Amino acid sequence: MVKTHTLIIGGGISGLSYAEAIAGRDYLICEALSDVGGYCQTVKQDGFIWDYSGHFFHFRHKEIEDHLVSRIGRERVRTVVKDSRIHFKGAWIDFPFQRNIHQLPREDFLDCLVDLFERPTSSAAPANFKEMLFAKFGKGICERFLFPYNEKLYATDLSHLDVDAMGRFFPHANAEEIVRGFRGTNNQSYNATFTYPEGGAIEYVRATQQGVDAHRILLNERVQTIDPAKKIATTNNREIAFEQVVSCAPFPKLLQITGTPHDPSLYTYNKVLVFNLGFSQKGPKGLHWIYYPERDLSFYRVGFYDNIFDSARMSLYVELGYPRDALIDAAEVERMRQRVLEDLRRVGLVTSQELVSWHHVVLDPAYVHITEQSNADVKAKKAQLAAQGIHSIGRYGSWTYCSIEDNIVEARELAKQLA
Repeated sequence: MVKTHTLIIGGGISGLSYAEAIAGRDYLICEALSDVGGYCQTVKQDGFIWDYSGHFFHFRHKEIEDHLVSRIGRERVRTVVKDSRIHFKGAWIDFPFQRNIHQLPREDFLDCLVDLFERPTSSAAPANFKEMLFAKFGKGICERFLFPYNEKLYATDLSHLDVDAMGRFFPHANAEEIVRGFRGTNNQSYNATFTYPEGGAIEYVRATQQGVDAHRILLNERVQTIDPAKKIATTNNREIAFEQVVSCAPFPKLLQITGTPHDPSLYTYNKVLVFNLGFSQKGPKGLHWIYYPERDLSFYRVGFYDNIFDSARMSLYVELGYPRDALIDAAEVERMRQRVLEDLRRVGLVTSQELVSWHHVVLDPAYVHITEQSNADVKAKKAQLAAQGIHSIGRYGSWTYCSIEDNIVEARELAKQLA
């Protein structure tokens, strides 16, 4: 029997940030995988640097950014002014779509503009994400981009999602703001600039890990059950007696391993299949990522590592959304790899380049489906568990949509609260 005051489940950014915040106190981190980082992993292969998916950092707290960058080395962290586009009818327009409809072909522009001002009005508040989009932007904008893109992203009916499913990350704009933007490009959003380390996103993990006692990290250690009454956790290797738990595991998984009664149907999500592709030659220059709303294209987003690193060969990440119950086996991966390459040629990103290296990963879960019911259940169950000394944090631990920086802030705030 191993004893610790605080058992931290998960060695991603949230878990490491909590451990760093309580440095000097008694804790153990149980990480199910062979290394820390969670989804914030970096693959280095054949001269290419890829993450598990597009992980770009948009800091709002200078102190947090300075803290991490000082450990990496300022000279090794690039600050990039974002250039993101939307593929529409064979051309690119600036993101976000709703603020740049003046860049559309004339008939599409007129349809979007007229529908924006003639959208139905109602005294009733929108009941879901789909209704919110339609009420704010009208049929033209929704049917050309907001509906198809987000359906590909979330792999679900948008009426299933909460009105505020994307929180501050959704680029809102009213009709007047959209019209005022007709005089120029208006692509301001929460991530107008981002930072990225030369060694990939894992560098931010390693920077955080510097504040954590390596001897307190147990790798390949999966927590299988937690007895809240006896305060004992069982892993694949041992039993651990604890005083409190800080979990970064997906919230429904925590409910399961603690034996907390709950309705699993409230906790839905999608999977994302990510292909990292390295090519023999450069592709489009300057672009950082492109959104693809077309339903007949396999992917919803393609990003360019080479335009961040200023490297000579095109290096892409390509993201495909799947329902949570989809089977993504080796045959499906190969089938979709061939389909992705065909689609990249169709949209003109791949011309004469040859694929020289590739990697894939399945994010499961990827985007959680935030609903009014899931929000209420998370709030109630987190309070119930907290009363037993079990606390849940992080993007999946709080079953929400947030940034990596938000995870750090949440971890630090909990550490202060429990001090």
